[in-house]
Amino acid sequence: MQIGKNFLKSLIAVVVGNLFYFFVLMPHLPALGQHDRNRLDLGLVIDFWCCLVALGIIQLITRRKSQSRP
Repeated sequence: MQIGKNFLKSLIAVVVGNLFYFFVLMPHLPALGQHDRNRLDLGLVIDFWCCLVALGIIQLITRRKSQSRP
């Protein structure tokens, strides 16, 4: 069942990271930092970084919850 939990955490991280990038961060970035569809650009790197940060936060929260249980 660990594979299912990891997949769910990753899926949530991708959705949250993309929502944060496209609706919060991207409108305030210069044109170079905005992702253009179907291109490999700096915006895609920033979007990927947002997803990694979201995954790290999710992992931190779940790890702390599991450690606080008796």
